[in-house]
Amino acid sequence: MSDRRFAARVAEIEPFRVMAVLEQARTLEQAGRDIIHMEVGEPDFPTAAPIVEAGRAALAAGRTQYSPALGLPELRAAISDHYRRTQGLDIDPRRILITAGASGALLLAAALLVEPGSGVLLADPGYPCNRHFIRLFGGEPQAVAVAAAQRFQLLPALAQQQWRPNSRGLLLATPSNPTGTVLNRSDLRGFAELAVQKEAFVLVDEIYQGLTYGSDAPSMLAFTDEAYVINSFSKYFGMTGWRLGWLVAPPTAVAPLEKLAQNLFIAPSTPAQHAALAAFSASTIELLEAQRGEFQRRRDLLLPALRQAGLVIEREPEGAFYLYAAIDHLGLDSETFCLRLLEEEGVAITPGTDFGQYRANDFVRVAYTADIDRLAQAAARIARFVARLG
Repeated sequence: MSDRRFAARVAEIEPFRVMAVLEQARTLEQAGRDIIHMEVGEPDFPTAAPIVEAGRAALAAGRTQYSPALGLPELRAAISDHYRRTQGLDIDPRRILITAGASGALLLAAALLVEPGSGVLLADPGYPCNRHFIRLFGGEPQAVAVAAAQRFQLLPALAQQQWRPNSRGLLLATPSNPTGTVLNRSDLRGFAELAVQKEAFVLVDEIYQGLTYGSDAPSMLAFTDEAYVINSFSKYFGMTGWRLGWLVAPPTAVAPLEKLAQNLFIAPSTPAQHAALAAFSASTIELLEAQRGEFQRRRDLLLPALRQAGLVIEREPEGAFYLYAAIDHLGLDSETFCLRLLEEEGVAITPGTDFGQYRANDFVRVAYTADIDRLAQAAARIARFVARLG
């Protein structure tokens, strides 16, 4: 029931449909069913031990007071060094803002850039919170339908074609959720040029950077100093519950973003920041790279297995930990497919309706965030379910 005291914007924010799947999965588990969870978008590995130990040490040392609003200077410097080692980029640490998760970074960027009535182009399908943050600030999410032919990405020529009189910026994702595809160097260079031409902002979600498999996945920061780039300690670094991310901003945007951060968050979590300092140690990176290798092995097992089971995967994911599979030829819409698969075979996956409007009922997202043996079991269960639909 709606309440007239609630702001009208709340009605425009859609719930995660996967939560219905998750709730039913928990109900079935409580009843004794064996459920294979492939619906949740977080790594199944525990946070690396050096990070946990650094967090414990920070707590034991009483490092629990506010940090500066933009984060610990030593962590901002460590992230700058990380860009230098992994991308060959020289990013001034003063341009790096530590945030309360990538969502905190997106909130700050949207508060700075989005005005009532201003349009922001973004890909459909895409991560749902992106469009919701735009709506929260009165903007218009201008979703552009993208298919396998466009690598499920909003490409520069398509953005040029879809630009509207009120369009003010672009929101990109590489690697993307739910499809795992990446924007290449030519794409990113084209977007940098388009932004100059249109006097527009470019906001790029790079939270799955680092989780790529044999493809070149450059950062937008290699092509312009004027982009706003969001990253996170959640995915590659495996710190989902620590709620820590960062935003790299143009030099002129740092002061207004600091003002917003002071008012919206005061500061990010101090113990989490001290823990994150250990994320860049050689021993931690060795663990994280081993986990990345395991994700690639999972993808390489699950991709052919799901195709053999009867799902259609038109684009091989180059990053993240998702497969975006078409199921429209099987006679069920996405949400029905997911709920029946869960109830009949005990496999939990995400309906495509969580990720936009374009052919959303034709797709499902499968997360390979379970060990290889469980993924093999899941593929066999999915094959059995699809065979019954035949």
